[in-house]
Amino acid sequence: MSTTTTATRTDVQRTLRGVLRLDAAASGALGVAAAAGAGVLDTLLGLSTPLLLGVGVFLVVYATGLVLLAGRPAIPRPATWVVVLGNSAWVLMSLGLVVGAWEQLTVLGAIVVLAQAAAVAVFADLQWASGLRRA
Repeated sequence: MSTTTTATRTDVQRTLRGVLRLDAAASGALGVAAAAGAGVLDTLLGLSTPLLLGVGVFLVVYATGLVLLAGRPAIPRPATWVVVLGNSAWVLMSLGLVVGAWEQLTVLGAIVVLAQAAAVAVFADLQWASGLRRA
């Protein structure tokens, strides 16, 4: 029985590690794009340059944290909760941004914000399912 429990925990950690790394890759790519392209994306999306730059820098730092967390020998449950709750808050704030800035967002901007919110919701669900529900 102990072997089965250990194997299950190892599988859970491996799955969670993969989801965290995928989240890090997506967050890092979006962060670099937002920070590097803030001056061009502002007009295309209807979001301010400082907002895009700030979000971009935040996402690069966040992605780095996810890579470090995924590289730990054992991923602590509290850290997983922080990631899941943080991703959930990000989704809610993104929806709030679309509602609150509806008049200044372009159609492309609304689509981009909603699409990334949907992707983050999927990451939060996968992280919860692989790291918290089964643990």
